[in-house]
Amino acid sequence: MKRELRSAFNTRQYMLARDFEIFYYSDLHFQAVKPHAHDYYEFYLFLEGNVTMIINQQKYPLQYGDMILVPPGVSHYAIIPDSNIPYRRFIFWLSQDYVTSLLKQSPDYIYLMQQAASTSHYLYHFDPEQFNSVQNKILKLLEETHSDRYGRSAAIPLDVNDLILSLNRIVYEDQHPNTSHDPDLLPDVSQYIENHLEEELSLDSLAEQFFVSKYYVSHLFKKTYGISIHQYIMKKRLDACRNAMLAGKQPSQVFLEYGIRDYSSFFRAFKKEYGMSPKEYQDVYLKDPDRH
Repeated sequence: MKRELRSAFNTRQYMLARDFEIFYYSDLHFQAVKPHAHDYYEFYLFLEGNVTMIINQQKYPLQYGDMILVPPGVSHYAIIPDSNIPYRRFIFWLSQDYVTSLLKQSPDYIYLMQQAASTSHYLYHFDPEQFNSVQNKILKLLEETHSDRYGRSAAIPLDVNDLILSLNRIVYEDQHPNTSHDPDLLPDVSQYIENHLEEELSLDSLAEQFFVSKYYVSHLFKKTYGISIHQYIMKKRLDACRNAMLAGKQPSQVFLEYGIRDYSSFFRAFKKEYGMSPKEYQDVYLKDPDRH
């Protein structure tokens, strides 16, 4: 994380800006703030530390990838049992007037705010791919606010709205995984992966190929197979390599045919998957074909 984007922590619990404020805090020996409430929305994205958030007397132990949304008027504070552990988080404040202006543009901007207000649902967890995407948008906004580049005043509102919409979209699609998508999507994506193992396969490229959200594709594979799409692709590549080796191809050559970039990665992944090195596996099973 770039040091120049870090904010010095202060205990101010009111906004100076009209629309939003955003901070990246990284603290050691942090002194917790007393219970308090705001007249604005607070998005709190947890990165590191030993922290439990208390919201309306309810305890929320935090882990990497958690986001808390605190609506206006809701009491909250953090408990930090060990202040010797680094405490890192993003804080994003959004005024009620700005949220109202977003609602006039589209209700899609305020799904999270409405849910928090109506159901008292404050804690959300993002998987690593989702959280990395959110972090990138936050860092982009932080960099813009710290810059003096041409077009800064035009870029900042775009980045703010993009961040807000992305947070709403991720949560909505996680909570509505089966809406508006083709039931054949999973087999179609799986078959596409099978047929293109030698190519660059990324979550972004698959989402673009099938005209769906990458968060939805990620959620679908995780829910169905219990593993990430990256792990699924690697398993398919290893299986293809294994079959090619059993047909007599050399381990030192076959991994390149199925999209694995270097032999060391292939070696480690193969040994983890099959319990022996590629060469050992080939030697054992070519000598005794009935074993596979």
